[in-house]
Amino acid sequence: MPEATSRRPSDTTVAMLGRLVAFPTVSRDSNLELIHWVRDYLAGHGIASRLSHNAEGNKANLFATIGTGDGGLLLSGHSDVVPVAGQAWATDPFALTERDGRLYGRGTCDMKGFVAAVLAKVPMLAARENGTPFHIALSFDEEVGCKGVGHLIADLIEQGVRPAGCIVGEPTDMNVIVGHKDGTAWRCSVEGREVHSSLAPHGVNAIEYAARMIVRIREIAERLEREEPRHPGYEIPFSTMQTGVIEGGQASNIVPRHCSFRFDMRTLPTTSSDALIAEIRDYAERELVPAMRRIAPDAAIRIEKLGRVPGFAIDPEAPLVRHVQRAALSNAAPGHVAFGSEAGLFQEAAIPTIICGPGSIAQAHQPDEYLTLDQLARCEDFIDRLAETPFIAG
Repeated sequence: MPEATSRRPSDTTVAMLGRLVAFPTVSRDSNLELIHWVRDYLAGHGIASRLSHNAEGNKANLFATIGTGDGGLLLSGHSDVVPVAGQAWATDPFALTERDGRLYGRGTCDMKGFVAAVLAKVPMLAARENGTPFHIALSFDEEVGCKGVGHLIADLIEQGVRPAGCIVGEPTDMNVIVGHKDGTAWRCSVEGREVHSSLAPHGVNAIEYAARMIVRIREIAERLEREEPRHPGYEIPFSTMQTGVIEGGQASNIVPRHCSFRFDMRTLPTTSSDALIAEIRDYAERELVPAMRRIAPDAAIRIEKLGRVPGFAIDPEAPLVRHVQRAALSNAAPGHVAFGSEAGLFQEAAIPTIICGPGSIAQAHQPDEYLTLDQLARCEDFIDRLAETPFIAG
């Protein structure tokens, strides 16, 4: 059944989305073709762009300002998308397809729909004769741990650019989001001593000591579930920890010398991931390593951080939240989401930030990803209302 739509989005925005979807900007590949196309499009409207690249030079962020003056709103999106390999698509994932009130294609919902709506509104934004500026940011490598936007933020700080607020256009069904958890990924590596299994007491079994570490992590997670003060805004209202990957051993008759596993934490703003890691490290150094080294003096347990997506939280009564709620015509109370985003990185740079964008996160990363026409039209209207009323930080 076709999904109900209040109105159809403009042909300009749909065409812009089709152009963006056609760039196969999977995170493992370069995004420069898309970024250069957007740079040239903006230049055609008299708008200069700044690019900030990765170390290899094959990926770039884009930042542009429309208008003059201090402050202004930053409209932020990421350019990369997740892979389509192994997914059963009914249509070409890199060719926009309209059917039954939906626009299908990789990235339509996450999050090229928002970017398309913003870019399609550039002529209107550029024609404004007064009011605060608008800024546009497009990042790389968001889908692999928000690794790219830090270069963009560092460039803004160096240039003295300080937007008054930031809207990250992740898919929220155009509802205003005021928080998500902090996410960190870790690797624990255990080094023991390898011997023949018939001499097991003379060895240090890295897998068994890794198992004890995993059990300890699970015990801490269970304690958080029992005792941590709840945050009712989240579907899972407490911090979580879990082990996702484990590697080690060669054969059942060899005591394994090495084992490693990866685990992650999703912590509430009131809980420190550093404190939890300190507790895990203390357990390893106090309870496990001394026993290991009585047999193998070079035995060790090492824990390293692989990545972090900072959490964020903004007061639901903050001026930016109220301003965006009015523009979104949202009657729903500001909410929280389970997924991570670049919002925390902007907030750490002292830029007040919220999340609000078209589409449902339930469609993100899925085969036959889609964005409804209704959501895209609502996003167009949202940008129009933002342009009508300048945001002045309170």
